[in-house]
Amino acid sequence: MGTARFAAHAGRSRGTYDIRLALPLSLIVIVTVVDILAPPEVHLGPFLVAAPALTASFAGPRTTGLIGALAVLAQAVVAVARTSLTDLNHTLQIISLVLISLLVTFLARLRERHEQQLTQLRSVARAAQEVVLRPLPHRIGPLRLAAVYLAAEAEAQIGGDLYAAARTTGGSRFLIGDVRGKGLEAIGEAARLLGAFRAAAHWQPELPALTAYLEAAVSSDLDTPGDYAADGEGDGEAFTTAAVLDVPDRSSVLKLINCGHPPPLLLHSGGVTALEVREQAPPLGLTAFMTTGFAAQDFPFAAGDIVLLYTDGVIETRDRHGTFYPLADRVAAWSGEGPEALLRYLCDDLRRHAGGHLGDDAALVAILRER
Repeated sequence: MGTARFAAHAGRSRGTYDIRLALPLSLIVIVTVVDILAPPEVHLGPFLVAAPALTASFAGPRTTGLIGALAVLAQAVVAVARTSLTDLNHTLQIISLVLISLLVTFLARLRERHEQQLTQLRSVARAAQEVVLRPLPHRIGPLRLAAVYLAAEAEAQIGGDLYAAARTTGGSRFLIGDVRGKGLEAIGEAARLLGAFRAAAHWQPELPALTAYLEAAVSSDLDTPGDYAADGEGDGEAFTTAAVLDVPDRSSVLKLINCGHPPPLLLHSGGVTALEVREQAPPLGLTAFMTTGFAAQDFPFAAGDIVLLYTDGVIETRDRHGTFYPLADRVAAWSGEGPEALLRYLCDDLRRHAGGHLGDDAALVAILRER
């Protein structure tokens, strides 16, 4: 199945490439024929420079150089057909075409090298994140889960969006967060937070104590000199927005602590409610702004309900008019069943809203209580 999809994608890419390559080739033929047939006072040869210039925008240096050579050859044919190869006007046109063809071939090489570097950066960052961000189980206790990570297409570096789930003796705990910044340093911060959550979620009896442990794990790292130095940011400026949830097995509630994160959405009986806590804590890593300890708030979570967790990359996605993605409205319009179907619907709808290109990474987790 994967091989067939790859072959189909390669075939489509090759077809698109052939169509684009036909444009400069057609331009060379048309300009050459028309220039030969045109009156003596009309010279269309300078238009041939557009052929290698167009090719450099999508092809590599070899193809660009080849198109440039064909354009030079076409200009020489025009010179012989109209006057002679040594005619001053045509000689200058040929020399100019050769120089411009060499220039755009060099630029095509620079673009190709830059694209290779971006591909390597994406590959390394994706591989690092796949190690850090483990896939969630499809079921955990009385809950059914679905999760998706949407990588930004506009950046070479990915963000620090994260999520995790852990099973306890009496229920399940969840974490979703977003580390400030991008790239491998953000992934490192996400790995630290996820490691702390996986280590402590099983033995911290209360959700406030678990959140305080996560806060200590994040804050302790801020004392290390050089944090975020690669981005030009000083110590103490790193933080992570996060929401920490506890879902007991035998109680139709969920407990939530929100640390500066977008509020989860609760789907209940066809309606959508944002789980806004009365006392929102600051993001993890900003303990200096706390006046009280962490406090969990209970929300109803009955059988058949779905809780949707997400990062700000979802709600901050804009369309071509600059309008933010209306997540709550789109969720309310959904009429399917199951967390998997919900995330498929949202991913497709989000990409349509963004015009197919996300400007920031986004993560979504859907949790369905089955009993």
